[in-house]
Amino acid sequence: MTLAEILSPSCALFLDFDGTMVDIAPQPQAVHVPQPLLDTLREVQALLQGAVAVISGRPITQIDDFLDPLRLPVAGVHGAERRDAAGRLHLLHTHPLDHVEQAARGLAAEHDRLLVESKRGSLALHYRQAPELEELCLRTMADAVAESPGISLLRGKMVVEAKPGGASKGRAIEDFLAEAPFAGRTAVFIGDDVTDEVGFSTVQRRGGLGIKVGEGASVAHRRLADPAALHRELREALAARTTRTA
Repeated sequence: MTLAEILSPSCALFLDFDGTMVDIAPQPQAVHVPQPLLDTLREVQALLQGAVAVISGRPITQIDDFLDPLRLPVAGVHGAERRDAAGRLHLLHTHPLDHVEQAARGLAAEHDRLLVESKRGSLALHYRQAPELEELCLRTMADAVAESPGISLLRGKMVVEAKPGGASKGRAIEDFLAEAPFAGRTAVFIGDDVTDEVGFSTVQRRGGLGIKVGEGASVAHRRLADPAALHRELREALAARTTRTA
């Protein structure tokens, strides 16, 4: 089943960003968003009457910068912050990250290929430039999180992150689906990482569809090869809808 067969005005579309809409870059700020993708997203947003949202580990401000001038509803930092379709900002309670930050920055000071990214209520340690340090990064962050009440550990692609315990992409999707214009629609969530698995489970439990981008085990019922395949299927879905309308 393709997106051309799935997407209709009765759907709500939720999209991860890195590795899903765009290719993963060596550094978080080196991501490139092609103009045709922005045009496609704008058309999909019109087709779904605004029921399109980004569900990302990045902060909302970063997503806005990358998608400028397009401004979509966004759940950032794995749902720790969320801007709804009306532009209202919802923030989860966060807990101190002092111990985690001290441990992560101490490790990065010893290994200059590591990158520490501080976000609201969250802190990520990237080891994409030093994959051989994976176990050391995981152990360091796990030990620090174990001593930090209210914080949980989340693994991603070449990154390990400490985040608020109540934040998840699944919860963010649930919150969107309780509001206009998402309420009452069939949810489709497209993501690429282990951090997206809870989102796949959430939409499929509600009768929707999870789509995994790339390789790896997944609970998602469908798979796309890469972000380019997603771009192609979104354009085909728009073209099919235009043909049916005509």
